[in-house]
Amino acid sequence: MKDTDPRIAEAFARLPEYFGNHVLLSLSALALGIAISLPLGILAARNAKLRWPLLAVASLVQTIPGLALLALFYPLLLGLSNLTAMAFNAPFSAFGFLPSLLALTLYSMLPVLRNTITGLNGIDPAIIEAAQGAGMTPAQSRRMVELPLALPVIMAGVRTAAVWVIGTATLSTPVGQTSLGNYIFTGLQTQNWVSVLFGCVAAATLALVVDQLLALMESGVKRRKRGRIAAGVLGLLLVTAAALVPGYAQRVSGSYVIGAKTFTEQFVLAALIEQRLQNAGLHATRRDGLGSTVAFDALSNNEIDAYVDYSGTLWATQMGRKDVRPREEVLRELTKWLEGKGVLLLGGMGFENSYALAMKRSRAAELGIKNIADLARHAPQLAIAADYEFLVRPEWAAVRDAYGLQFREQRQMQSTFMYEAVSTGEADVISAFSSDGRIKQYDLVVLEDPKQSLPPYDAILLVSPKRAKDAKFIAALKPLIGAIDVELIREASLLADQAENKQTPEGAARWLNEKIGKR
Repeated sequence: MKDTDPRIAEAFARLPEYFGNHVLLSLSALALGIAISLPLGILAARNAKLRWPLLAVASLVQTIPGLALLALFYPLLLGLSNLTAMAFNAPFSAFGFLPSLLALTLYSMLPVLRNTITGLNGIDPAIIEAAQGAGMTPAQSRRMVELPLALPVIMAGVRTAAVWVIGTATLSTPVGQTSLGNYIFTGLQTQNWVSVLFGCVAAATLALVVDQLLALMESGVKRRKRGRIAAGVLGLLLVTAAALVPGYAQRVSGSYVIGAKTFTEQFVLAALIEQRLQNAGLHATRRDGLGSTVAFDALSNNEIDAYVDYSGTLWATQMGRKDVRPREEVLRELTKWLEGKGVLLLGGMGFENSYALAMKRSRAAELGIKNIADLARHAPQLAIAADYEFLVRPEWAAVRDAYGLQFREQRQMQSTFMYEAVSTGEADVISAFSSDGRIKQYDLVVLEDPKQSLPPYDAILLVSPKRAKDAKFIAALKPLIGAIDVELIREASLLADQAENKQTPEGAARWLNEKIGKR
């Protein structure tokens, strides 16, 4: 009997946590959306002045991309949390669940609101007149006659809202909310198509099951069959219990949270830290796929306990520095700046992962390009592909202005496809990571930076203010300091990246852990 594919085994191992959090978020958002939309729909059904603005606002929300709406709520809530902390000494968590809940609640409102208005306004006026003729007040008529008649239409809106919410909840991963989207975001980055497919199938299955249970309830309402309504309610309760109960202990006891940004190296390092903590008898969970700013804000606000960042990223993005200094000076000033925020720089991991411009080796040789100064002469005829962040980061502005770079075309894409684009010739240059194993895999050459326009990017392990004096936590992580050179991290990242390896970031982290132990 053949061994189970480790990608499938890892996917099933993560299912209770991912599925439980996805269901909790989706049902909470749907319930809150119904609680808001149903009363507003009842009020707007007979009030034209209220109806149009409500429908217009709810429709406008649907035009905002789901990921953008989720991302917008995080800084807004973080600012509000800081205000409540200063004014009332009562901060709240702006990370993960709350921004996701509010964004998905807004997404759920339109179908419920619209169908409530449509259902109530579609009732034959003669029926309403008959109710009033029987001595009912308008409120009694609405409660006892109109709402029961409109309920099938309202239930159809609830079904639509449920499917929308469950699907959109997969986009909550970048703001720190664990969901089935973790499979998709991680799988896309690491070319783990088993993980991507697993996440898509799980989310689609959940949406279909919930939709069919709501359809059963809708049918019971239409035909006045209490048994069908009860069966639908019982089914939803069973789905909820099946999702939440297995992961309950894990969610309650997950005392340490490790963050990871949106690329393979980060997933591997987060898994490595998680394994180190577990080996020390400490329970840990991960929050993968965080944006750079979200990750640091979450750490400094004690929403995550540790993650690996890069000195150049913090220097340019968080500190807002545009000058380039020697490595020792950058680390010294950065350490002091972090201390002011209560964040502990535990130490360097032992390698540098700098932003760099890279080309396919054969293409660079064809054009005689060895460094960025050479590239600048050819740039107007070339296309550059970059990850989502690079072209809006201060580092890009610095290197562009230093060399006068003007490309024929600039494209942003997920980094997996960025490497594919340069390999197939759809892009001539990419914004690579110097420690990425795919540089070797795709036979790329990193262009030299003779003007040293980019700062040093030493990988550094950061610890949150509340864990900075946690002796057991620090002791478990200390052996990682200085233990990983660039060749090791390249091999580990490549191991997790290549689909033919049938490997996962967790497997690559175990391999890396073994290599560290042998040194």
